[in-house]
Amino acid sequence: MTTAGSQAYGEPWYWDNRYSNEPNPFDWYQKYPTLAPIINLYVPRSLHILVVGSGNSAFSEGMVDDGYTDVVNIDISSVVIEAMQNKYSDRPHMKYIKMDVRDMSPFESGSFGAIIDKGTLDSILCGNNSRQHAIKMLEEVWRVLGDKGVYILVTYGDPLYRLPLLRDSCSWTIKLHVIDKLASEDEPDNPVWELTKPVPLNDDGSSVDEALGQNPDVHYIYICTKEIK
Repeated sequence: MTTAGSQAYGEPWYWDNRYSNEPNPFDWYQKYPTLAPIINLYVPRSLHILVVGSGNSAFSEGMVDDGYTDVVNIDISSVVIEAMQNKYSDRPHMKYIKMDVRDMSPFESGSFGAIIDKGTLDSILCGNNSRQHAIKMLEEVWRVLGDKGVYILVTYGDPLYRLPLLRDSCSWTIKLHVIDKLASEDEPDNPVWELTKPVPLNDDGSSVDEALGQNPDVHYIYICTKEIK
């Protein structure tokens, strides 16, 4: 069930109000240091990278500090984009552009080598006509990715719900990783699953329950590769 608040997640006014009232940096799901091993595994530092729904997260700053040299951030909120442009005006490796991920027409097809999404697809799925908007977003992500480019989706959505959506949208080649929801920069003593080791993934996703058990306390990381047949 969606709440009245969550149904507005796809609307610019909701995020403008939120970022006006809550200007402090906030990272959805995971911060860069905890995800760095998986980003480093799939995203060479030389790539042209897009972060969608970037908000006021410090994730891109973490990437640039880690050696990535070309990170473009988009968000639907003009309030947060203006704030981040001012904050990082002296960091030329990071660009901030107001844009709706469902219509990225200013970007040419095949523009990016990697796209990173922490919670943007999830937000769109909270709203009205959610599946229609989610498919539109995923088709745009596919369009602006180059051949062999990767879309890294960090989400609370387990394979039962996310795999059909991803497969219905585009012809992705998909790998799955997971990370403990409360992961820290220090190596956890007993992670549910090793971060850089793909989880076995069959057609319906049932293999994930067999590997991790029922209702694991994890975020799912889908590595979706665009391969033009």
